[in-house]
Order: sequence, then C-alpha cells, then structure tokens
Amino acid sequence: MGYYDDHHNQKRRKNKRTGWLLPSIIGGIVGAVMMLLLLPSFNQSDLSPFGSTEQQGNADDEQNDVAGNNPSTKNMNVNITTQITDVVEQVAPAVVGVVSIQQQSNFWGQQESGQGGTGSGVIYKVENGKAYVVTNQHVISGSDEIEVVLSDGMHVKSTLLGSDLFTDLAVLELNVTGNEKVIEMGKSDNVKVGEPVIAIGSPLGLRFSGSVTQGVISGKQRAIPQDFDKDGRSDWQAEVIQTDAAINPGNSGGALINMNGELIGINSMKIAQSSVEGIGFSIPIDNAKPIIQQLETKGEVIRPYMGVEVYSLEDIPQAEWERTLQLPEEVKGGVYLWTVEPMTPAAQAGLRRLDVITHMDGEQIGNVIDLRKHLYEEKVVGDEMEITYYRDGQKQTTTLTLTSQK
Repeated sequence: MGYYDDHHNQKRRKNKRTGWLLPSIIGGIVGAVMMLLLLPSFNQSDLSPFGSTEQQGNADDEQNDVAGNNPSTKNMNVNITTQITDVVEQVAPAVVGVVSIQQQSNFWGQQESGQGGTGSGVIYKVENGKAYVVTNQHVISGSDEIEVVLSDGMHVKSTLLGSDLFTDLAVLELNVTGNEKVIEMGKSDNVKVGEPVIAIGSPLGLRFSGSVTQGVISGKQRAIPQDFDKDGRSDWQAEVIQTDAAINPGNSGGALINMNGELIGINSMKIAQSSVEGIGFSIPIDNAKPIIQQLETKGEVIRPYMGVEVYSLEDIPQAEWERTLQLPEEVKGGVYLWTVEPMTPAAQAGLRRLDVITHMDGEQIGNVIDLRKHLYEEKVVGDEMEITYYRDGQKQTTTLTLTSQK
C-alpha cells in the first residue's frame, strides 16, 4: 500500500510539471515572434527602451561634434545674390547724403557753423567736371552752406543752383572728385500698383546712410494738400507716388527705384502720425525732370499762372454737385474754384468763386491733377487758354492769357 501511494504521487507530480511546461514554451515562442514583428514600430515611435537607430545616430553625432571629429560635417556655400542685391549694388553709390550747415551765434556773439539738418540726394548727371545732385527743397532750406557726402564718406562742398517750394525739389552742383556714380533715369507714368520698389537714403542721419528698404507701389497720382504758410488752407496739392517702403526723416531727397535699377521717384515726405505706418510718398520722376532742368539752367521755376485755388469735384459729396453747384447730370468730373485772386488772369477773364471748370482748350479736366498737367506741361507764360465752365448750371466759355506766378 505504501509503495503504490508513493509511485502514484510521483507520477501525478510529473504529469503536473508536463502540463504547465508546454504552454509556457508555446507562450514564449509566440511572445518572441510578436516582439520581432512590433520592434520596427517601437523604433519609429521612439518607444524602444534602447532608443531608435536615428536617436542613437544623433547621439553619436553629438559626441563626435563635441570631440570635433564629426565626419559628416560639410562646408556650405550659400549664394545670397538676388535681383535686389544686384540692383542695390548698382544704384547705391549714386545716392548721397546732404548736410545743411547754418551759421549760429555762440555765447560771445561770434558766428559759428552748425549742422542744421541732414537728408539724402541723388546724382543724376556728371558733365564738364561738375556733378549734379537733386534733393528736397526742405532739406536745404535756410542753409548757409551745403555739403554732399559721397558713398565713400567723402564730404564735398556744393553750390545751390536753385530750389522750388511747390515741388519740394532743389538742385546742387559740386566739383567732380572721380568717385561719383550717376543714376539711370526711369519713367514714373507707367508704374503699376503692386510693383516692387526699393528706397535708398539716410534715415535718421548719416550714420544710417545707404539704408535700403523694400516695398511696393501702393498708389499712383495721389494729391496731397500742402500748406506752406501754415494758415490752415492748402497752397498746393503735390502729386506723388505712394509706397509702403519705409521712408523716414533723413530719407528725404533719396531715391525710389524700380527693379531695373532706374530712378522713378524722389522720396519726399511721410505722414507723421503714430497711428499710421507704411505710408510714404515720392515725387514722380516724370514730374520732376522739367523742374530739375529749370532749376539747373535758370535757378527757378517759371510757371503759367491763373490766380485760382481749385479743388476736385470728387472731393465733395455728389449731393453738393446738384444742390450747391447746380451741375447738370452730364457733368461727370471737373474742378471747382474756391477762390479767385483779384487782378489775375482768371479774374480778368470773368471767372468767379464756385465756377466749375470741365475743359481747357477742349481737353477734359477731371480733377486737380488734370488741370495742373495741362497748365504746367502744355502751356507757357503768355499763352492763351480757353476755359469751359459751369455757373449756376449754365455752360459757358472764356479765354484768359496766362502770366507768370509772382
């Protein structure tokens, strides 16, 4: 009985070991297969306890970098030459600094020279041993001496040939040093809104000379009122190009150029309001050319003169066209006279306040810019000019003889 029990118990324990061993072996085999199948996914998702191959490679690279012996390190040559850099390299030497020097009295009453202000200018011609620079009138206004600072830093004394308050242009002359670069003139009439442009000048003084900003043409033929005598009434409406290229104090007189490296405008003014950004103005070069020529050769601009203060009809509500000016429906544009100066060509021709001019010499006048272009580009002092206008709803004509502005 004892032998039987011992033998039976040993056999039962052996069968029990065999019963759990086989499932354990099968489970191990299945687990190993699953691990082999899933290991690539773990590496890609960074879940492997050993780190991915890429991580290990990066760690090795970092160690090699620290040691300074990374075999994969290469010298990179990047070509940063673009159309803009090419244009700037070509044009920048033609843009100069302009320093206004004013005589000041010291404590003892002695006269001393002091810097009155700085701006920018553009060399547009070199001829017969002289270089000619165009800048803004307000840059050199009130100066006793004017220096031009060339792109290489050389200061050269210059002579003011002439300046014009209305267009804010001035022309300087200096002896040629041999370092002058002449800019290429372009055309401003055919510029397009959205066209890329580059402004070059000396914002905030000569220490930032040659500064370059880029933008686009934001608008054409903008008429900006100018009040020269600060009496609250406009004395002039400047026709300008609007751009979002940054134009700051000191940029005045600098160049606005197109992507061909051609001068299309002389940078002039900026709306100085803290709430306004990205609005700069430039004098169109097509408008500036005849002024520059007169200033260079005559020292002043002699303009035909009517003797009126005019505004565009588009500046007032159309309800006033019929109610106040009594214009018929067929009138689609024109300018109205706000004031007529006594004893001027307009007054002698019988024109009055609130008359509306629609045609000059048969050419339609849609706004102030049309009037100024016809008057200043197609007429000279002494010419007769036929005016078509409306008064109290009635169409009338008159002829005046243009004189020079006093």
